[in-house]
Amino acid sequence: MSLADKIVEIGLVPVIKITDPAHAAPLAEALIAADLPVAEVTFRTDCAAEAIKIMSEYKELLLGAGTVITAEQVKAAKEAGATYIISPGFSPEVSKACIAEDLIYFPGVASPRDIQDAMADGWKTLKFFPAEALGGVKTLKAFAAPYPGISFVPTGGINAENVKSYMDLPVVKACGGSWMVPNKLMEEGNFGAITELAKEALTKIK
Repeated sequence: MSLADKIVEIGLVPVIKITDPAHAAPLAEALIAADLPVAEVTFRTDCAAEAIKIMSEYKELLLGAGTVITAEQVKAAKEAGATYIISPGFSPEVSKACIAEDLIYFPGVASPRDIQDAMADGWKTLKFFPAEALGGVKTLKAFAAPYPGISFVPTGGINAENVKSYMDLPVVKACGGSWMVPNKLMEEGNFGAITELAKEALTKIK
């Protein structure tokens, strides 16, 4: 089973903004304890690569880097231990770097043009972002017909209340979101609560 297939099988991708590397290990343990061994660590903080390196010690974790917008970040993410790359929009530069580094890329798309650009580089599982702001389920239904064989991982505005409506769409293979890993709980060191939130999220989509 490929890494992408494993993510699809689980169905959820926690989107994580780590501001303190000390949170990395307990967070990895919290997600594994919830049977949700997936993490998209965003490059929105200076310690993202350091956090990925720490979390990469947990071999059962499907560990990716998010908000990747340059080829340099692709290299840094791979060196830190990330096994897939996610970006908010399709980037030819990031796409080429992922192909060169032999990394799976989930490019962000917001329009038919984006989808076709991603398809031209061979990517078939695409991040739809920002999902809710772009019309959510309704827009994904419209995208489904002209692009057979393309699937989506929507992110942006997805939460415990609406995740099921996305997962009910055949074209949606998984959903990403930050609601499972709130920054407040990380800052409080309440990783047990994060485990419970992750468990609840899995229950919502089953």
